[in-house]
Amino acid sequence: MDRLVSQSDPPSSSTLPAAVFQGKAAESSDKSIQPPANCNLVPKFSAFNKFILYENKLRFYIVASNASDSRHRIVKIDRTSQTDIAIVEDDTDYSGKQMSNMLKMLEDGNKGSGGLGKARIIFGIAGFVKFTAGWYMIVISKRSVVALLGGHYLYHCENTEMIAVASNHKIDRPAEEQRLANMFKQVDISKNFYFSYSYDITSTLQNNLTKPKRFNGTRWPFNDRYVWNFHMIAAPLKDSPATGVRRPWLLPLIHGHVDQAKLTVLGRVVFVTLIARRSRHYAGARYLTRGVNEEGNVANEVETEQIVSEALTTPFYFPPTGPSTGECQRRPSPQYTSYVQYRGSIPIYWTQETTSMTPRPPIEINVVDPFYVAASRHFDDLFARYGAPITILNLIKRREPQPRESKLLDEYTQCVKYLNQFLPDEYKMVYRAWDMSRAYKEKTQDVISYLEDIAEVSIQMTGFFHSGAEPLAHGLHNGNFEENEHFRRSILLQNGVCRTNCVDCLDRTNAAQFVFGKRALGHQLYALGVVASPNLPFDSDAVNMLTEMYHDHGDTIALQYTGSALVNRVETYRRMPHWNSHSRDIIENIRRFYANSLLDADKQAAINLFLGVAAERSLALPPKRGQYQKWFQKRHLQVLYDVMECSSALCNFVNVGGEFWAEYYRPLLFTSLGKHFAYSMNSTLKLPGKTLKDIAYSPFLPHSTHPTHHPRLMAGVRRWIGTYPSSQHEFSKKALTSKQEVLKSDLPSTDDPRSSAALAKRLLHPDVPVEEQTEYLKYVDQCFALLEACNDEAEPEDKEIYERFVRKSKGVVEEGNSCDIYVTYVRTMQAEDVDTYGEDLVATYEQWLG
Repeated sequence: MDRLVSQSDPPSSSTLPAAVFQGKAAESSDKSIQPPANCNLVPKFSAFNKFILYENKLRFYIVASNASDSRHRIVKIDRTSQTDIAIVEDDTDYSGKQMSNMLKMLEDGNKGSGGLGKARIIFGIAGFVKFTAGWYMIVISKRSVVALLGGHYLYHCENTEMIAVASNHKIDRPAEEQRLANMFKQVDISKNFYFSYSYDITSTLQNNLTKPKRFNGTRWPFNDRYVWNFHMIAAPLKDSPATGVRRPWLLPLIHGHVDQAKLTVLGRVVFVTLIARRSRHYAGARYLTRGVNEEGNVANEVETEQIVSEALTTPFYFPPTGPSTGECQRRPSPQYTSYVQYRGSIPIYWTQETTSMTPRPPIEINVVDPFYVAASRHFDDLFARYGAPITILNLIKRREPQPRESKLLDEYTQCVKYLNQFLPDEYKMVYRAWDMSRAYKEKTQDVISYLEDIAEVSIQMTGFFHSGAEPLAHGLHNGNFEENEHFRRSILLQNGVCRTNCVDCLDRTNAAQFVFGKRALGHQLYALGVVASPNLPFDSDAVNMLTEMYHDHGDTIALQYTGSALVNRVETYRRMPHWNSHSRDIIENIRRFYANSLLDADKQAAINLFLGVAAERSLALPPKRGQYQKWFQKRHLQVLYDVMECSSALCNFVNVGGEFWAEYYRPLLFTSLGKHFAYSMNSTLKLPGKTLKDIAYSPFLPHSTHPTHHPRLMAGVRRWIGTYPSSQHEFSKKALTSKQEVLKSDLPSTDDPRSSAALAKRLLHPDVPVEEQTEYLKYVDQCFALLEACNDEAEPEDKEIYERFVRKSKGVVEEGNSCDIYVTYVRTMQAEDVDTYGEDLVATYEQWLG
């Protein structure tokens, strides 16, 4: 308070800026909400999410406020210097009345420079940037809500403005300054940049809930790997002595994709959130950033998190049990789950030259490192961030007419084999190389089914995060709840990650990650008690919604990396392409070729300028060479997320969590339900063709009759025959007969069998006699019965028919004169007058068949 006023701001009285903070909300909530006396909660105030910028010739004043206008802070930025930035932060929390008095004093103290100036509403500051002369301030002028997690809103940056900090901004080289400014603006901050005021969007849900103190002792209270404006935040504050201080007016932005939709399950609402975070390390365009760099950072690194939560309560906790118990402890909400995947380029040194105008430049392995030092740093970092085990899914081609991708396959396989030999057996990386493109083209394997099998094994190895115990219904379903040893009574944690890659980490990788996400969605819904089985069928509303979300996710990442959308989508690998998919793929290929050939150089330069790559490289020291055999750190192989520690940390987090109520529900503000984000969110009920009557329809029922695939549930002949319907479960004579009667009743009747109507009737709805239906159903039932029965458990009649068929197939001659009958039949067919033997021939042949 004294610092801000004593600089050159004598106290006085004014009324112009104070009107912004006068009102019923500000006057009635001067004090923060305190917990009851018998409650041991640590009070934590709500976050700042509104900002007002005052500008005059000498200073910027930024006033930060929370949603209920009960807390305010002020920041001053000096505008007199062009080379340095002088920022004065006041950590004191002011009430609405106190802030009004403060602004009156500042207005009187700055009369000589025009007062405070006109109030301007902004939504935060993205950072500061400097080209050749002075500094510029990047302010967020427009935002939109894209997701809701635990009462915390996630925003998309819709528009930004670049304001010169110095009031007397002088430029010695205006042409160069303008060129760098235009290059900087090529990275459009108004597209695919996201932030949050109260939720750490740079970290996973599991990290936020189970490791709330992970940034203690660090300089920045966020994961700077995914903060794309980190250079704009760190450069002006590099001399600041504060560590771990969260500056509410300076917002970390992630670059990637955020999407959220809701499932309506018979009255229950389930939120499905998809968050993709692109790494700022070794980021760039497609052909200009390939492989790995010396620090172990790979190109096109994206962390994808799939969060599934039931909207039973808004926050991450349940309400306290009540003051009658003598305590006021919140309980963690068991309605939150998350699953994390990872994609990144192959961690070896390889490039593709774009000098020649070829659509597919040849792949060259530049440096052959026999010790794979860069790859070892990369995998050691993965162990440190995600824990063990690590599954590597390599989807590049194995056999090609001209070796291209196969070069990388051999080198990558040898790399993993070399690094694995020094790891302990229980921590060895699981490596799976599968030519996904060849399997699709040759139709030798069901691509989606094979990926589902891999996904099931990977999820069983790594697990996923669940903030509570297993639903009680699971324990009661399998018998006595108290004696059920398999019932999980603690939280579930994800240790390890699946690393997926192809050459570009786009088309094939996105299809594979969708299959992993679909499989994880089934397990997450099962853990929440929403479904009775983790097997979700295709062509259901839930899976269709998830497919669209992963399509948007893949298109966004592809546009950021290559300049075009996905070429091959999930429907392509399911062999269900859209009618215009071929033409769309051609257009996207042309667009990708044009962008990579002509625009990538400028795009790479803009990204380097935005991220401050040149400045960081000049200050960074060369990486220290590690040991060739002990390439990993032993502490990274320890269990990263322990159940006991994380359970205790989760309970502490919910008891120290922010007061979301006044911020989320805005009790003093009139809000229309139609404008509420949770109400207008995309939903399965908003899919094309849906009406309010579909609220009673389950989103997990398929709309078509495609055979479903249940991985790891069937094997051998039983798995093969289980994909076809059985009369014991689905068909009956009555059902088939009634279906034919319905079809017949829908067609016009005619007396003339030679008419066009009768012909159309026979062709469109062929009539299957009841005898043939009975015979077919008996045949299917017989196969199932023989599969389920032992040697002596089959019916005598069925067993005799089966044994007779086996003997005939082996050429065994039956007793009697079967051979003579067959010879007579053959000779009769060669006779000149067949009519004389007609009746005897038929009888003889039927006798032989019998």
